[in-house]
Amino acid sequence: MTRVNERIRAPKVRVTLPDGRQLGIMSSKEALEKAKLVGLDLVEIAANADPPVCRIIDYGKYKYEQAKLKKQEKSAKNASRMKEIKFRVRTEQHDYNIKLNRIENFLEEGHKVRVVLQFRGRENAHRELGFEKLERIIGDLKTMANVDQPPRLTGRALGMTLSPLPKAKQKRNFQMFHGELIDEDDFEEEEEDASQQEASSKDDATEESADEAKA
Repeated sequence: MTRVNERIRAPKVRVTLPDGRQLGIMSSKEALEKAKLVGLDLVEIAANADPPVCRIIDYGKYKYEQAKLKKQEKSAKNASRMKEIKFRVRTEQHDYNIKLNRIENFLEEGHKVRVVLQFRGRENAHRELGFEKLERIIGDLKTMANVDQPPRLTGRALGMTLSPLPKAKQKRNFQMFHGELIDEDDFEEEEEDASQQEASSKDDATEESADEAKA
């Protein structure tokens, strides 16, 4: 917890100004008086130093900047965090599509992804099926990812690491909508149907106008 103004307990403190210039060592009371004189706060920024270091600053602005810094550090940490998606030898097609959609989301956001396939029971006797599954994943994600670490067997699990391709080279194949894959052909068909419906509506409107004119 950051101590401010009267909450600073150390009898002597080293005081610095907002621009980093030092005022030297003085009593906490004297330092607080100097801070109040310029309408600022006395903030303890290095409690474990001997003597503790205090800075004369705007505490509200200091809190905001510290919170902003923590947020940036957290974002940087999350950005570099390895994501993990697990598969089984018998992962069915629908679940497979969903998992690849999630992997593409991570890759699109700039994350690396570790793909893990766990063998269970009798599956250990047919580990070649696991390698085939991971090779299939590599092929399906070739427009989104590079293989940093190829499939490797560790105990009863296969693992590999993928990293995102540059944004300009990424092309998704497993975007989902309400649990269903979105195909580019679907968009083309929808646009064609919409154009046909619009043309049909215009023809109907023209015929109605002609009939009204005759009447």
